[in-house]
Amino acid sequence: MTAFLVGLGYLCGSVPFGVIVTSLFAKKDVRAEGSGNIGATNVARVAGKKLGALVLLLDAAKGSLPVLIGLQVSPTDQWLHVAIAAAAFLGHVFPVWLKFKGGKGVATALGVVLVLLPLSAAVGFVTWVLVLAVTRTSSAGSLLGALLAITSSFFLGSPWPYSLLGVGLFLAMLYTHRGNLERLWKHTENRV
Repeated sequence: MTAFLVGLGYLCGSVPFGVIVTSLFAKKDVRAEGSGNIGATNVARVAGKKLGALVLLLDAAKGSLPVLIGLQVSPTDQWLHVAIAAAAFLGHVFPVWLKFKGGKGVATALGVVLVLLPLSAAVGFVTWVLVLAVTRTSSAGSLLGALLAITSSFFLGSPWPYSLLGVGLFLAMLYTHRGNLERLWKHTENRV
């Protein structure tokens, strides 16, 4: 059952909603335009803010759904929940359907954290919205939001396996955003 649930997490996470949505509704390949990323920010650039918002919701849902199933099947096994969540995140970043070339994982991580650490997810989301509104830079908002979400989880007394998952997700997002971090340092990052 554990292997099945973790595999389900990966397969859910690997559904490339950014590619599907832009192909269906905008008749474009999001990988060939903008930054080339399959996530919500690039979808918004390439196909409009409404489709970007839809992809944000779908990418968050594909992180939330397998974790919710894991909570129903085994409510007390926190490490199982962590494994499912990590698999969903990795599915988005390394999707089998796209030759393991996926997105940066922000929305999927938000979906996972929303289920396991809802107050921390709220902190992260509000931070992202505020930083995006001020700087018009999604990557800065995403990384700062993730950092504050994870930091808040320790202060809110969250279960430590979930907080450790948050640390792992944040470190992984630093890796997936390495190009963004370089552009932020050089003040050449794309704006929304």
